[in-house]
Amino acid sequence: MRIGQGYDAHRFAADRRLVLGGVEIEHGLGMAAHSDGDVLIHALCDALLGAAGQGDIGRHFPDNSDDFKDIDSRILLRRVVELLHGMGLRVHNVDTTIVAQAPKLAPHIPTMRERLAADLQIGESHVNIKATTTEKMGFAGRGEGIASYAVVLLEE
Repeated sequence: MRIGQGYDAHRFAADRRLVLGGVEIEHGLGMAAHSDGDVLIHALCDALLGAAGQGDIGRHFPDNSDDFKDIDSRILLRRVVELLHGMGLRVHNVDTTIVAQAPKLAPHIPTMRERLAADLQIGESHVNIKATTTEKMGFAGRGEGIASYAVVLLEE
């Protein structure tokens, strides 16, 4: 067994879509990022790569490469899973937390779980997504952006 943890955060930006866990969410602002800015998937990729001893998302998908400009982060996640499978590793389970004052995320979590489970090639019961606020403290609490944490367990 191998364990990994990941973290990502992006600030809000006008004229961008808000995508979390592979789900587009209605909100007045999106994420400032080179890709689609999906902080949940980015934290998850970092956790997976870390557990495999393969660095981080920036090493594999640099933000100065036009190949990844505005890319759907689910594509990146699928590539990470392919890399893991090539190393003889399989995802056992993931536990994630999204930190955002707004928008409300609870209605979107079932679809996020479904999409992430499909991309990770595991059952939905092995994917957990939590959402929390910071009670208006810090950058997320002030509505400046969104952060996400992920912990994963891999099987060899």
